[in-house]
Amino acid sequence: MIRLAIVDDQALIREGIANLLSLADEFTVCWQLDSGIKVCEQLSSDPIDVLLMDIRMPGVNGIEALTQLRKQHFDCKVIILTTFDDPQLFVDAMQAGANGFLLKDVDTEKLHHAVHRVYNGQTLAEPVLLNQLNAAQLSTFGDNEIEPLSERETDILKLIAAGLSNKEIAQAIFLAEGTVKNHVSSLLAKLNTRDRTRAVLKALSAKII
Repeated sequence: MIRLAIVDDQALIREGIANLLSLADEFTVCWQLDSGIKVCEQLSSDPIDVLLMDIRMPGVNGIEALTQLRKQHFDCKVIILTTFDDPQLFVDAMQAGANGFLLKDVDTEKLHHAVHRVYNGQTLAEPVLLNQLNAAQLSTFGDNEIEPLSERETDILKLIAAGLSNKEIAQAIFLAEGTVKNHVSSLLAKLNTRDRTRAVLKALSAKII
C-alpha cells in the first residue's frame, strides 16, 4: 500500500485529488492539509510515501514547505501541483528537492502513473515544461558526464522528451518494445542517470536534442 498525503489550500481540489487517488486499491490518503505551515509537524507524527502539494498557497507556499522538509531530512517523495505551466517554477521546485511537477488538469490515469513513478524513484515533469526551459534554466541540470549517443538513441530520447512510453515509442518507430527498452537503458547509462526526465534535461542542456 502506498501512503499518500495532499496539501492544498482549496478544499475542492484536495477532495477531488483524494477521490481520484482512491480509485486505485494500492493507494491510501492518510491525511490532508490546507497550508504548508504544518507539513513537517504532520510528517513527524504520520509519515507517508508520497506527498502531493500545491505550489501556490498563502502563508507558506509549496516550495517553502518543501525546502523546510528537506532541511529536516524527511525523505518522502514530493509531487508539486500547479495550475501554472511556468518553467521557472519547475526549476525552483526541482532545486528545492521535488520529485515531480504536475499540472492540476491531469486525468486519473496520468495521476496514478505519476504517483507510481515518483514512488519508484523516477522524476516526473510535463513535456511542455521541459521544452520551454531556456539555456540558463537548463544549465542547472547539466554536467559533463555524457557519452555520445547513437542516432537511434537520440531519436528515442526525443520521443521520451515528448512524453511517450516505451510501448508508444516502439509503435512510433516500428521496433519491438524490448528493443526500445534496451536502447533506453543504454542512453540512460551514457547520460549517467537512471531517470528519464533527468536524461532529457541533461540532453537539452547539452543541446543533444
